[in-house]
Amino acid sequence: MTLEAGSDFELLVEYLRDSRGFDFTGYKRASLMRRVAQRCKELGFDDFRTYHDYLQVHADEFATLFDKILINVTEFFRDRESWDYLKANVVPRITAKTGDIRVWSAGSSSGEEAYSAAMLLCDAVGEKSFLDHVKIYATDVDEQALSKARYGYSSKEMASVEESLRERYFDRVGDRFVFRAALRRAIIFGRHDLTQDAPISRLDLLICRNTLIYFTAETQGRILARFHYALNDDGYLFLGRAEMLLTHTALFRPVDLKERIFTKVAKLQLRERLVLLAQSGSLEATNHVARQLRVRELTTEGTPNAQVVVDAQGILLSANLPARELFDIPVTDIGRALKDLELSYRPVDLRSPIDRVGRDHRTVSIQNVELKRADGSLGVFDVHVAPLNDDDGSLVGMAINFVDVSNQVEMRRDLDRLRQELQSSREELETTNEELQSTVEELETTNEELQSTNEELETLNEELESTNSELQSINNDLSSRTGEIERLNTLLLAITGNIEVGAAVLDRTGRVQVWNERAADLWGVRSDEVVGSSFFELDIGLPAEKLRGLVEAGAGGRPRHDELEVVARTRRGRQIRCRVVAHTLGDGEAASGVVLVMEELKPDDLAD
Repeated sequence: MTLEAGSDFELLVEYLRDSRGFDFTGYKRASLMRRVAQRCKELGFDDFRTYHDYLQVHADEFATLFDKILINVTEFFRDRESWDYLKANVVPRITAKTGDIRVWSAGSSSGEEAYSAAMLLCDAVGEKSFLDHVKIYATDVDEQALSKARYGYSSKEMASVEESLRERYFDRVGDRFVFRAALRRAIIFGRHDLTQDAPISRLDLLICRNTLIYFTAETQGRILARFHYALNDDGYLFLGRAEMLLTHTALFRPVDLKERIFTKVAKLQLRERLVLLAQSGSLEATNHVARQLRVRELTTEGTPNAQVVVDAQGILLSANLPARELFDIPVTDIGRALKDLELSYRPVDLRSPIDRVGRDHRTVSIQNVELKRADGSLGVFDVHVAPLNDDDGSLVGMAINFVDVSNQVEMRRDLDRLRQELQSSREELETTNEELQSTVEELETTNEELQSTNEELETLNEELESTNSELQSINNDLSSRTGEIERLNTLLLAITGNIEVGAAVLDRTGRVQVWNERAADLWGVRSDEVVGSSFFELDIGLPAEKLRGLVEAGAGGRPRHDELEVVARTRRGRQIRCRVVAHTLGDGEAASGVVLVMEELKPDDLAD
């Protein structure tokens, strides 16, 4: 059997629809079969039945096949001339209207077209008005492509974005460029199948570029009928270069055919309305995907906690990055029933809480669930299953949050331990209180004894005050005497400083008290070098030992006047004869010291 159209290929298409929700029956058969056949050849299969069996065994093959079928070729501001025309001629008309602005980027792939529209509108109305009034829906059937739109682009993929726009609208996160978080709130990404799901309505601008070309003419007609329903009467349809709408002029008329920008034909003839009704099907009844987008809109993005979201029918709509890492959720699980996934019963049974939330519309919590983190460490988590209600109060889905409370559990354990320690401390304090009571009684007795001692101390204090008065009087006398002594010392220094002979005053022990300038000049030592030193230990040219008897006689007895001539050597090394005269200091029998007068004898004095 060869890779040709037949029942095996149709069975394969039906299997993709039934098992994964991808309905390719509306795609052009030749193009669809060519892409599937290319994948079969890559794997070495010669027929579609073998590849069908392979898909049933290898679930991860679906992602590769869908990537092969859904050609995600796009870039920022693709076909720049068309975007420039849109900016100059269409965006001003859209922004001039009052009220909210709604944009749908259908077949958005990895989101470049949605972000391009966001940048044009934000430039036109300003950031505050953009956040308050603009809502952009970006949808695609490929969940993996939508994941890329949420988590950023490489430098190569940003090449078509001007540097000024890149700096204004994107943040650098590692090696990726991510649309600014503040503005990102206005853009909602969601999975949507143009062939099956209801359109997003009340649109001012619908962007669907180079997507319709992959569908059959019949499927294109149904999709365009839904686009006509989705647009406001003054809304615009922005198609790709390969799409003309030449056979659908009853629904849309060109604003600029070259740039593939069309506007809705608001008032249709009866025949066109009947055809449109037949093509569009029961739009009011098929609102399942629109409600799914509403669920995504209500879901908090960027939460640090692991979070998965299911709709009211239990279909897994999204799992944020922490959840995918924590539970190893592949992208292919998005869109599957949660009950069919391991997550529904491991590490904790989620089916019962989900049923309770669906019944009561109230948050259900499960505490202290232990599970392994992505790094292999064991953590403790609280699980909160919260309802997501629409504006009319109807339940549209549930958000399941896994909050890591490992630190809180550890804190609770520490708190319990502290409580036990506190109870033990209280018991010890009660015992200590009893001991303190006994001590207080002893202290009261001691206080009475101290009172008596205090009275004795007061009496002693009065005696000390009397003694202090006497000491004060003595101190005054000493101060008077000190003043007199200082006056005499000043007088003595004045006398010794102005005489032309060397003079020194020694106390009773022979220590120098005064040393005048002439003595310093004569022997070569300054006053500050000798005062306080023993006269007999001075290293000068005067033979002190020969003068010991003279000094000790003057200092130790009655007042007297003696002199002695000795040979000495001056500070310049010149040998001289020196007359040394000792005068006793003191009154009566008590001598307090001696004054030495040292005089160099002149030659004429030697002759005498």
